[in-house]
Amino acid sequence: MPQGGIDVNEDPRNAAIRELYEETGVRTVEIVAESGEWLTYNYPPDIARLSFAKKFRGQCQKWFAMRFLGSEAEIDLGFSHAEFDAWKWVDIECLPALIVDFKRPVYTAVVAEFRDLARPL
Repeated sequence: MPQGGIDVNEDPRNAAIRELYEETGVRTVEIVAESGEWLTYNYPPDIARLSFAKKFRGQCQKWFAMRFLGSEAEIDLGFSHAEFDAWKWVDIECLPALIVDFKRPVYTAVVAEFRDLARPL
């Protein structure tokens, strides 16, 4: 589930589409839903000590559900700056178990909010 920052004066919806493209090469999507709330998590102490996290306590995120309208040939993880080394389609209910513990409450909330939009595999 690609994530990323919002540039200064950038609309969160546009940022979501831009980040998806930068991280996966995917452009052929439509936004079908937006999370009702901003979701947050704090970095655990072992992560907070790392250089990238020293400026931040965690993240505040706005989530979007998107419908992929393209073909899998569009997915290119090395397209821009590789942040992923693999991808796969999974049932939405499996997502929280695939993420690190400290992000799990956010993923659980995203699944609860968007589960009715997901199609079974």
